[in-house]
Amino acid sequence: MVQSASPKRLHVASPVHGAVLGVEVEVGQAVARGQVLLVLEAMKMEVAVEAPDPGIVRAIAAVPGDVVPEGHVVIELEPASAPADGPAGLPAAPAADPAQPRAALRAVLARHALTFDAARPEAVARRHSSGRRTARENLADLLDAGSFTEYGALAVAAQRSRRSLDDLQRNTPADGLVTGTGTVGGRPVAVMAYDYTVLAGTQGVFNHRKSDRLLAIAAEQRLPVVLFAEGGGGRPGDVDWLGVAGLDCTTFARFAALSGQVPLIGIVAGRCFAGNAALLGCCDIVIAAEGSSIGMGGPAMIEGGGLGRVDADAVGPVQVLAAAGVIDLRVADEAAAVAAAKQLLGLGRARPDAGAGGDLLALRFALPENRNALYDVRHIVQTVMDAGSVIELRRDFGAGIVTAFARLGGRAVAVAASHPRHLGGALDAPACDKLARFMQMADSYALPLITFVDTPGFMVGPASEATGMVRHAARLFVGAAALRVPVASVVLRRGYGLGAMALTAGHFHAPAATCAWPSGEFGAMGLEGSVRLGFRKELEAAPPAEREALFDRLLAAAIERGQALNMASHLEIDDVIDPAATRAWLQRVLGAASGRELPPRRAFIDAW
Repeated sequence: MVQSASPKRLHVASPVHGAVLGVEVEVGQAVARGQVLLVLEAMKMEVAVEAPDPGIVRAIAAVPGDVVPEGHVVIELEPASAPADGPAGLPAAPAADPAQPRAALRAVLARHALTFDAARPEAVARRHSSGRRTARENLADLLDAGSFTEYGALAVAAQRSRRSLDDLQRNTPADGLVTGTGTVGGRPVAVMAYDYTVLAGTQGVFNHRKSDRLLAIAAEQRLPVVLFAEGGGGRPGDVDWLGVAGLDCTTFARFAALSGQVPLIGIVAGRCFAGNAALLGCCDIVIAAEGSSIGMGGPAMIEGGGLGRVDADAVGPVQVLAAAGVIDLRVADEAAAVAAAKQLLGLGRARPDAGAGGDLLALRFALPENRNALYDVRHIVQTVMDAGSVIELRRDFGAGIVTAFARLGGRAVAVAASHPRHLGGALDAPACDKLARFMQMADSYALPLITFVDTPGFMVGPASEATGMVRHAARLFVGAAALRVPVASVVLRRGYGLGAMALTAGHFHAPAATCAWPSGEFGAMGLEGSVRLGFRKELEAAPPAEREALFDRLLAAAIERGQALNMASHLEIDDVIDPAATRAWLQRVLGAASGRELPPRRAFIDAW
């Protein structure tokens, strides 16, 4: 600050209220423009007072320790020409080279370098020798190039009281969990990747804090979460914390709270036990590579519980868990798992219409003329939906129903189809559970639901009821009643009883539209059974030689009455269509339909 002065003096004033730390010049000294005259301290910050113009110091009005108010004159200068060789007659300091960072930055760069795979070639080589990729390689494959922002990269295991800091930095980078945000096909996501090369991907004190931080960000910014879950669960070797059992850890509750709020996709290749498996089980969709083993306890926990010794790969192998419904997508390896995750995340955006997946005219002959003959419903789904878009979930579980995400005219949809090759398409308990949860996912992801119906109804009999069938079947009606997305239903052949109603969101008028193919036939129960039950007296009264012929006549009448055309003429369904027009019919129906105007998110998606 320069105050007004006499023609021969410049009054240099203090720019702040502060204490004088030091005076850098003497009376009579020549100074250049910008040269520091004295230094003040204000609010713990050093403030340099500089010469506004070249001159000669004629008076100094402050000494170290003085507290001067803002605007107080501290130096008087007599104007003069600038010294030829820089401030105070000294050579000018050379300019800093930005390519040569200061020591503090060099330390930061060196520390970050220890977190990269290149810093641990032996660990990476062991990982590659097992046929698997590192956590960072998987993230690099998943995320758009240059989009990753890492959180907590400088963390190390909470073991400083038993290991050197240099050891921890070199051998426990990121505390075994890589977390951050990025984009997948332009869609923002949050990612968590347990690093099996670091303490077997176990969950430590600091990586729990890292996951909590990321999950809070995902909740606030409504980011889908992709979890690479391979790892051994809790880490007993972490000793640098105050506590006993750590059961106040909030990571699991935070992760679970995202269910129904944002998509949760879990990927596992290798071994995934205990806490890692608990997080995986909370995911909407679990993708598992061949050779994986998943369980709520690993071999050590099993043996510790007195249950004997079990090989790690035998705890929960893929083929067992896929059949049990734990795994949604079974893939060859991590590369295929990442590709599937990208495809699933891409459902959130419209795509160009890729055209039908097969010959639509051939749908006219997709069903055999024999009403009791089997056929492949997957072929029908693949033909109607966009080419290459179908992603089937839980293929090895609940085989009576096929569930898949797909695209129709570029728009993402959810598809459920009866599978007559299993129990004739009857809905047993696993099929009910599979469809009930799939409806929840469709609703949470705001995907219209398309159902293809060919079912004799719910599976019945003592063996079925022993599975708790009454409750499993009811899940479909309760879940359908809460659906907010539009439903469109196509009855391919049999639409019998409560099972058919459950496949059409509760009843035939619950969908935005319900149609049938010409092969459709309907009844309050299976037609053969309805004839034997409804006409029992007549059949028992008929002579044995005529009984079968009477049954055939009664069945033919029931089939005629239950034909699709008759159903449509009584307005119990909305139309009967040419099978070749199925794709176009669905596009028109969903194009005109809108979901209920209810709160935009579900409370949660069932883990089962």
